[in-house]
Amino acid sequence: MDVADMTGKTVVITGGNSGIGLETAVGLAKAGARTVITARDRARGEAALADIRTRSERDDVDLVVFDLGSIASIREGAAAILERCDRIDVLVNNAGLVLSQRRETEDGFEATLGINHLGHFVLTELLLDRIKNSAPARIVNVASTAHKGARKGLDFDDLQSTRSYGGMQVYSKSKLANIYFTTELARRLEGTGVTVNCLHPGTVATGYARDGDASGVLAFGIKVIKPFILTAAQGARTSIYLASSPEVAGVTGRYFVKCRAHKPSAAARDDGAARRLWEQSEQLVAQKG
Repeated sequence: MDVADMTGKTVVITGGNSGIGLETAVGLAKAGARTVITARDRARGEAALADIRTRSERDDVDLVVFDLGSIASIREGAAAILERCDRIDVLVNNAGLVLSQRRETEDGFEATLGINHLGHFVLTELLLDRIKNSAPARIVNVASTAHKGARKGLDFDDLQSTRSYGGMQVYSKSKLANIYFTTELARRLEGTGVTVNCLHPGTVATGYARDGDASGVLAFGIKVIKPFILTAAQGARTSIYLASSPEVAGVTGRYFVKCRAHKPSAAARDDGAARRLWEQSEQLVAQKG
């Protein structure tokens, strides 16, 4: 795909060490962007860094290592990003996971919600002043058509899924949370020159269910459909488009599929729920200092 010239732009991509995030980094670096990827694992991050530099033929690609499952680690990572980047033109909140069994983060959050939503909520807040000062700037959140699985919306009385847990059910709710986050953040950033959009990348063969994160029926289902789904490079196209294309300059608060704006589910268009999630996210994070 043709990518707009990104020379002079700085892009930060979470989970840029594999899958869609890695391919997004390669695409934007090739277009001239200074690219910073984040990763939880240093060895994997450094391997990705070398890969991106080789494939993009650019040296101005950096790595920041931190864990989206730990607020303390996110704060350290954000500080490192701010120290290295005097501007942030694009933030791509890409990292995510799906878990067959319920786990908790270091801060005691249910891990799927904690990493897929709350981790990015905290990181974005910490980087937001720098992003505003770089306007016109963009925030891109990787959601999923899986949000449609949360037909009844979020259970605000059980956001941590302590009463009931199913891997895909909770993943669907975390992707709905990504859309709510996009909607409310876009509303709050009106007039700042910062746009916020989200996307479904397609059903992509990535490593998001590796390392034993998915087991049983969920792992079997992923294995069965893998030969029929998109490559990571194909899945990265909409992320790259939203990060770079002049066609979406000024477009905000929208959900994209295959580089086109689409209506998400009815539940995802509940602006009141989006505001409520923002408020509860603030409360949850504040409780952890």
